[in-house]
Amino acid sequence: MSFARLRAVCARLPGTTRDIKWGADECFSVGGRMFAVFGLHGGRARSLSFKVDAERFLELTDRDAIVPAPYLARAHWVQVQRANALGFDQARALIARSHALVAAKLTRKVREAVLEKTP
Repeated sequence: MSFARLRAVCARLPGTTRDIKWGADECFSVGGRMFAVFGLHGGRARSLSFKVDAERFLELTDRDAIVPAPYLARAHWVQVQRANALGFDQARALIARSHALVAAKLTRKVREAVLEKTP
């Protein structure tokens, strides 16, 4: 898995916006709510955090190089600390699920407005 490839995956999900927060974190959001955060160092992603289903949280954090995400673990976010901790297809599916989980919590009006803008 490559963090650079996953950044491109995030950018292509429906209704996604990208910004830099806290000086060094690239955040991908839908409807103004984050679904993936890449920790940047020297312009390169060094870690990836995203939301997971509650029942997957313990399973994923039992793996090597995947830990509860700082400040967001109570909301079932995990942090992948090494690019090789997950395969690309699995990481892509987890990011898509994070996007879906976050989009589902938006109001219907916001969700429809944001997702309709996507070409």
